[in-house]
Amino acid sequence: MFKGIIDTTLRDGQQSPLLFDSFKYSFSLEDKIKLTSGLLDLGVPNIEFFSPIVSEHERRDFVKLRKKIKAKNPNTKLLAHCRCNLKDIEEAVKVGFDGLNLYLNGTSQAHVHIYNQSLVTLKTEITSIIKTVREKYANLYLRFSIEDAFRTKEQDMYTILDTISGYINTIGIPDTVGVATPNAVRELISKLKLRYPHVDLECHFHNDRGLAMINTVTAVEAGISYVDASIWGLAERSGIASLTGVLFNLSEIDKALVKGYNLNLCYPLNVLMGSILKLQVPYNEPVSITNRTHIAGVHHKAILNSPKIYEAHQLQQFGVTKNQLLLGPLTGWNLIYYYLREFEYYDISQDQAKVITREFKQLSKKLSKKVRPEKLLIQIADKFKLPKIHLDREYIDYRIENLT
Repeated sequence: MFKGIIDTTLRDGQQSPLLFDSFKYSFSLEDKIKLTSGLLDLGVPNIEFFSPIVSEHERRDFVKLRKKIKAKNPNTKLLAHCRCNLKDIEEAVKVGFDGLNLYLNGTSQAHVHIYNQSLVTLKTEITSIIKTVREKYANLYLRFSIEDAFRTKEQDMYTILDTISGYINTIGIPDTVGVATPNAVRELISKLKLRYPHVDLECHFHNDRGLAMINTVTAVEAGISYVDASIWGLAERSGIASLTGVLFNLSEIDKALVKGYNLNLCYPLNVLMGSILKLQVPYNEPVSITNRTHIAGVHHKAILNSPKIYEAHQLQQFGVTKNQLLLGPLTGWNLIYYYLREFEYYDISQDQAKVITREFKQLSKKLSKKVRPEKLLIQIADKFKLPKIHLDREYIDYRIENLT
């Protein structure tokens, strides 16, 4: 049964190259307060953070964030992404985490090049640590992840999980390097559910092949308990599935999967991230104004007459309440006529609009940051000495508000 999303914006999200591209590098405490507040308002039940051992400022920030989060929603589960190391674990428990997301890379090359130990030795150490933690903290939420699960030999995975499954709440199967396909996801989840029926499963899919979203949706359909996501899909390399994109897709499958989430706050949360990074919401983010932006003349005509022709999804439910029809080289006379008449109040005929459109297309190669489409169009229209429709200011304001 699907139990919800684990947001990792403040953990894997801070490992995104986009933070470097934007010269942000890491989120400030103020940023984190805004983001966690937005996540809580959206209804996200689980939030993952760095282990406090990562840095002193991450530790301090978490302590302050925890107070604010628990005051706003005491039921929110706060999870530390933590090495399977007793010192790291104790530090996480000390600062007040509700649960630990422990991990170990399961591939044979990692055993050699990261841990310098055999699988048997690692199994013995991990089992001892997990048992010790469970005995000491009976109510602490514990997830154990086999990193790079889809390149790990199944028997190696079972060697570890068989010995610890009775002591953990959840098994994590992260596709750490983005190699999984939907078929592989279904197959692995089916095997793990059969072998460990009393343990929840969690997935985390990277987007190296562009399959993060479809793999996440497939996992939910296959019976996963938790899926990881982040705002904009921010994470290492090409990222993971975006939080609002996951909610959008799950709502298309079954509204029950997104019960408890305030979906109308999806787009505002994406805009909030944009204000923090000083970037536009990514063009490939499903919940965005870009997904309601139309360029070609055929599309313009359709949207002006019946938006459903090229707008199949109810994005207004996710906070995208407007659309954009952009003037440019591909614009047809329908939008030219509409724009000049409805926004600039020219008394223009359709035949005049067609003539103006031909000239606009011919001169469209001049368009640039300095020469905007609207400016060029007005220059052309003014040459025709078209009369203006007189409207009172109050009526103009009302019309513009409803047209845009």
